[in-house]
Amino acid sequence: METVIAAALPALGWAVHGSLLVRRLATARRDPLTGLHTRAGWTTRAEHLLHRNPAALVTLIDLDDFKAINDTHGHAAGDAVLTATARRLHDWCGRHGIAARLGGDEIAAIVTDPDHTPGLAVLRTALARPVPHAGELLPVSASVGFCHRADLPVPTLTDALSAADAAMYAAKGHGRRHTR
Repeated sequence: METVIAAALPALGWAVHGSLLVRRLATARRDPLTGLHTRAGWTTRAEHLLHRNPAALVTLIDLDDFKAINDTHGHAAGDAVLTATARRLHDWCGRHGIAARLGGDEIAAIVTDPDHTPGLAVLRTALARPVPHAGELLPVSASVGFCHRADLPVPTLTDALSAADAAMYAAKGHGRRHTR
């Protein structure tokens, strides 16, 4: 009996250790606030999807005046806006894409077939809806840039994100709540 217990203890230890590592890895790949993938968790999947789907669309979203929301209403309000924005983007992607919080108030998504989404106008409208928080409706404004895989000479995620970033800043230059 003692021999069985002695033999089982290392196996039990490794099982617990393995379980903890899997949990840590999953946590590292998901943003704890929004539930979206982190940059690290998203990049490999997004590169794979971009490579395999000729119709893929990469979007990049930046919340306009996000610092003002935090400064005026507090960080809990900013968290509510980030969470709502993440949920809206995730819902817009549906099962045809994945979204990620790249950092701060910058969120990205790749959609394998944009024809299976409600369209960019619907995304803009969804992102612009005020967010309820503590009995108030917080105004939200987002700039959206996008890049179609077909528009890239070489379909790499880096190039797609760069093109979406340039389009997003061009949209910011045309005023808030624009998409390019």
